Amino acid sequence: MSQINGLPAHILFVHAIVVLVPLVAVGVVLSALWPAARMRLVWPTAVLATALLVLTPPTVEAGESLEHQVDRTALLHTHTELGDTMPFVAAGLFAAAMLVGALHVLHSRGSIPAARMRLLTVVTALVAVLVGVGATVQVYRVGDSGAQATWQDRVGVAAGESP
Repeated sequence: MSQINGLPAHILFVHAIVVLVPLVAVGVVLSALWPAARMRLVWPTAVLATALLVLTPPTVEAGESLEHQVDRTALLHTHTELGDTMPFVAAGLFAAAMLVGALHVLHSRGSIPAARMRLLTVVTALVAVLVGVGATVQVYRVGDSGAQATWQDRVGVAAGESP
């Protein structure tokens, strides 16, 4: 599927990724660091992380399809190279969300000694923060490079003029 209603599918799908990555990252970090938030956010965050994991590959594939329909530039090359990392970013956020979910289940069962639970909580929080921040930075880099590739030399050009 390279088009939806005559528009490139990539430019439509990418909006979901740009929203889901920081949303999942915030949910994962809050759930890992704040037990009260974990009670409310852990499962909705897991669902959103799953949606992100499912939506990312078709978004990348649609971008690769679009890449073959436009002029290839150095900026486009940079964008596509960065975009190829997004399935790994989505997988990392999904894994972090599952880790926080597992922590929540273990904590609610109360079957792990307190000292070990504290260690698991600290490790989970570190993973969540690193993955969440890294994912947010990477989606920004990918999006910014895509905007540069699309809009450089076009903003400020009067209607009817070529760039």
